[in-house]
Amino acid sequence: MKKDLLCVSDLEPASIWRIFKLSDDESSDQKPLQNKNILLFFEKPSLRTKVSFEVAINQLGGSCLSLADLEIGLGVREEIRDVARVLSSYVDCIIARVFSHQRLIELAQYSTIPVINGLSDEAHPCQALSDLYTIWKKKGELMDLSLSFIGDGSNNVASSLILACSMMGVNITIASPSEYCPRKDVLAKATRLSEASGVLIKVTDNPEEAARLADVLYTDVWTSMGQEREKEERIKAFSNFQINERLLSLAKKDCLVMHCLPAHRKEEITDSCLESPNSIVFEQAKNRLVVQRGILVYLLT
Repeated sequence: MKKDLLCVSDLEPASIWRIFKLSDDESSDQKPLQNKNILLFFEKPSLRTKVSFEVAINQLGGSCLSLADLEIGLGVREEIRDVARVLSSYVDCIIARVFSHQRLIELAQYSTIPVINGLSDEAHPCQALSDLYTIWKKKGELMDLSLSFIGDGSNNVASSLILACSMMGVNITIASPSEYCPRKDVLAKATRLSEASGVLIKVTDNPEEAARLADVLYTDVWTSMGQEREKEERIKAFSNFQINERLLSLAKKDCLVMHCLPAHRKEEITDSCLESPNSIVFEQAKNRLVVQRGILVYLLT
C-alpha cells in the first residue's frame, strides 16, 4: 500500500523517528532510489524545497523531473484526477508545492504512487520534520522541551509545528494576535495527539509570556505568498510580535532561534537575533536536505 505525506499527522511518532534515523544514514555506497523517477511540481516559487529535494534525489541515486504550473495546468487545463493517473504511470513519486491543500488531497486520492506535500496553504510537513530533527540534534532530546512560535499562528508552518510537537513530546506555545490564532481544526487534532505524549499546547496574544523560559523561539514571515495585498494590515497587526533582543532575553540562555526562511529582516526578526550565537537558522535550512533524504527512503523503499 502506498504512503503519502500530505500532513505531518499522516505519520506515527515511530515513523518520524524512523525518518530521523534514515536521515542520519550517510552510507555513500547505497543508492536506494536507483531506477526511481520523481516528479517535482511547483505552483509556487521555491528555493529550499526545490533544491534540497533535487539534490537529495540525486544523492540517493534517483532521477528527478521538474514541472511548473503552466506545463500542467492542474485542475484548469486538465482535471486533477486525470493528471494523477497519467503521472502514476510515468514516475514513482510526486512532490507538489501548491496553493490549495484540497488539490493536493485529490492528487493523492487518484495517484497510485506516493505524493509528498512540498508546501500547501494548510501544511508544510517537510519543514516541521526537519525543524524537529534540528532541535533533536542540537538538544539531544525532544521530550519536555518548550517551543514558542511568535507570529502568524494560523499559517501552514505553525499548523504543522503544532501537530509535530504534539506527537513528539515538545510543549508548544503560539503567540499571535487574536485574529491570527491557530485554526480550530488543527488545535483539536493536536489535542487528541497530545493525549499520548502529555504535551502542553498554549495559545496567547502575549509574546513576552510565550518567550519566557522557552527552549526554542521560532518565527516565520508575517505575509506569506498569496497574501501580498494584506501586507500593510499584517505589519500593523504583528508589530509587537517580533523576535528581538528583548524577547530573546526572556528565554533560556541557551534558547535556539529558528526561522524557516525566507526572512524579512527587521519585520518578524531583527538582524542581531538572526545572526546571534543562539540562531540555528542556516543549520535548520541545511537539514531540509538531510531529512528529505530520510523521507524519500521511508516512502519509496
